[in-house]
Amino acid sequence: MRLHQVDFSRISVTRSIVYSSLPLIVAEFVNLLYSQVDRIYIAHMEGTGAVALTGVGLCLPIISLISAFARLFGSNGGGPLCAIELGRGNEKEAENIMATSFSLTLVTGLAISVLVLVFCEPILYLFGASDQTFPYAQDYLQIYALGTIPVLISLSLTPFMNDLGYSSVGMVGVCIGAVTNIILDPVFIFLFDMGVKGAAVATVISQVLSATFCIGFLRSRNLPIRLRIGRLDGHVARICLLGTSGFTMGATNSIVQLVCNKCAAIWGGDLYVGVMTILNSIREIFSTPVNGLSSGAGPVMSFNYGRGDGRRVMKASNMLLLMMVIYTGAIWALLYIFPDPFIRLFTSDEELMIATHHALQIYFFGFVFMSPHMTGQQTFVALGYAKQAVFFSLFRKVIIVVPLTIFLPYLIGVDGVVLAEPISNVIGGIATYTAMRLVVFRTLGKRLANTSTIR
Repeated sequence: MRLHQVDFSRISVTRSIVYSSLPLIVAEFVNLLYSQVDRIYIAHMEGTGAVALTGVGLCLPIISLISAFARLFGSNGGGPLCAIELGRGNEKEAENIMATSFSLTLVTGLAISVLVLVFCEPILYLFGASDQTFPYAQDYLQIYALGTIPVLISLSLTPFMNDLGYSSVGMVGVCIGAVTNIILDPVFIFLFDMGVKGAAVATVISQVLSATFCIGFLRSRNLPIRLRIGRLDGHVARICLLGTSGFTMGATNSIVQLVCNKCAAIWGGDLYVGVMTILNSIREIFSTPVNGLSSGAGPVMSFNYGRGDGRRVMKASNMLLLMMVIYTGAIWALLYIFPDPFIRLFTSDEELMIATHHALQIYFFGFVFMSPHMTGQQTFVALGYAKQAVFFSLFRKVIIVVPLTIFLPYLIGVDGVVLAEPISNVIGGIATYTAMRLVVFRTLGKRLANTSTIR
């Protein structure tokens, strides 16, 4: 098989982002199938589908928190640092960064597995389980916890493939796991009559295959840098400092889901926990291209920043914003006009459908404002502006969403739980992008002006 490598320094910025992003968008969609297919099959289990779906939905904040560690060590931590060093021609340093990230992933994955298995019951009740939903949530989470290490390996190593210009290979790795999951889910859930446990077993097996593929590729001798286990040395602080922004985004998503589930249970009972599960599922589907575009533009900005080409960095950031605005605007209109077909993917329960229809149109109001937020965040991360990236991750989710989710229901009832998200999109999007322009673009503009004066 002939591998296609993207040269971020030679081809146009737009083509670089497109070539890098398209495989990542496919990979993100396919990766999404892991959890979405599980939920779709579980939701249609005879007699227990609605309760089982709510039980698995309670695991989503925990899974988001686990996945956040992949951002900490990979896409937002080691990945951008590795790309910057590759742009500088510093291959040995880039390899050391990847090795340290891999070691951090292994150690953390083992620790998380042990913690989740030991404290599974109190964790699930903390995250909103009831006596009715707990057995389903426990069945899923305990098995998923056993696969934490391969899950984190496959998620954290893919960004390093992108740094090397092989985003299409990362897509193949994800597809191998997802196709396996799609095949195995009905086998374990229905044929072997394992229910929720079967969905978790299929997911773990699939992630093991993905992780094995990623390790095998990054160990190839024809790559400029090769995967190995590294020492936990001075690189740890650099990786974790920059990666904290991505971890914060993932962790705060988990916190927000926890708060939403708690508030939904208080104001609307288990029915509205089910509503939040469906809303989060639909949001994941339509946020996937946003994540893919962002991940594709990141290495383009990091690599050219390492080369000292500020003009290409700014152009990549501007193009990322334009692409995102077009996409998110179209999705906002689609979900406002045609919400029901997407809701029916996850439930056929009439009461749950009616409640979700109303909540969905509130929840996705202002979805387009995710574009400036994600563009500002990705630019900060790609160029190593760790403090700004961390602050605006906390600003949108913790400072805005969590308080609003708690207090708005006292004013307008259960609708307040879902209204917090669109308010945060508008305020957070404007604030993050404005700050990025003032901090990053002003600095790059001055450097370009000084370079022109010298010449």
